[in-house]
Amino acid sequence: MSAPMVTHPLFARIYSHLVVPMMAKGGGDDLRRRNLEELSGTIVEVGAGEGANFAFYPDAVSQVVAVEPESYLRERAAVRTTERVRLVDGTAERLPVADAEADAVVFSLVLCSIDQAQALAEARRVLRPGGEIRFLEHVAAGPGTLRRVQSALDATVWPLLAGGCHCARETEQAIVDAGFEITRIERFVFPRGARSPVSPVILGRAAIR
Repeated sequence: MSAPMVTHPLFARIYSHLVVPMMAKGGGDDLRRRNLEELSGTIVEVGAGEGANFAFYPDAVSQVVAVEPESYLRERAAVRTTERVRLVDGTAERLPVADAEADAVVFSLVLCSIDQAQALAEARRVLRPGGEIRFLEHVAAGPGTLRRVQSALDATVWPLLAGGCHCARETEQAIVDAGFEITRIERFVFPRGARSPVSPVILGRAAIR
């Protein structure tokens, strides 16, 4: 059965040519590296985008199954693949991965734009006993003006302009609700001092409860 078609041609190009370089310039590569540190074995990366994470996987990682449904981003990612990266078409809600195949599942700036409950359930399915998820995601701000702005954007133009992205998702709670125990988490603003709708960020790890 073929993967459902996902296409966001304008957003994919903006993300690839503007957002990713801006993140890297602001220190985003260090966040990517920290999200992937100490990983080993077989990794499933959900929403691999243009492959910005590929260079930061530790040497102990033997295989990365990089799942990306958007055709333009997948083409861009193909240029960055190495012998240990297998790039596949698929969605977070229906991963083309066998049960208990992965030592870890990586989410990087993707849980804002997919069905969180289904994606996290799929992560549980493909994880081996003792496996974990890694996450680097922008999330809802605390109570206040920024949170109200996020909610207003989510209800109007933001998902349409940003490839289905939502600003005000309670991703930390979604991870817990999906049956994971958060074992490490950092909460911060990126870039430092920013007050944009996507500046509140979490970085962490979670294991199956």
